[in-house]
Amino acid sequence: MRFDPPGDPGAYPFTHRLRVRFCETDAMGVVHHASYLAYLEESRVEYLRALGRPYDRLRADGVEFPVVEAALQYRRPLRFDDVVDVSVLIGSAGGATFQMDYLVGCDGETKATGVTVHGVVDGQGRPTRVPGWLRELAAG
Repeated sequence: MRFDPPGDPGAYPFTHRLRVRFCETDAMGVVHHASYLAYLEESRVEYLRALGRPYDRLRADGVEFPVVEAALQYRRPLRFDDVVDVSVLIGSAGGATFQMDYLVGCDGETKATGVTVHGVVDGQGRPTRVPGWLRELAAG
């Protein structure tokens, strides 16, 4: 894993907007740290959909992208009812893994950055090569 997601929202080809729900906050009134992983997942799935590669179709075609590593850096808290922009890009691609980078922002301020590394497996869970279209996205 390489943890160096871009800090400029303009570097990301896709942004998903969501709103913080009350159930995602903790006793201190801020978004619980684990909720950020769900925000990354929701944004990742929407990015794939926007690319014309909805996750259900990928699965039907016999490929899955399980998360094998995840990292977050929290900078400022999110709070209930904040409107959050999660920007996503394919950071890199290897033989059977690829990395996605995330920028989590609200009102123009960076709240968190994140990275997920995904294995590429077939329908039986065996490693397989990163699809060409993903390699092209990683290459920029």
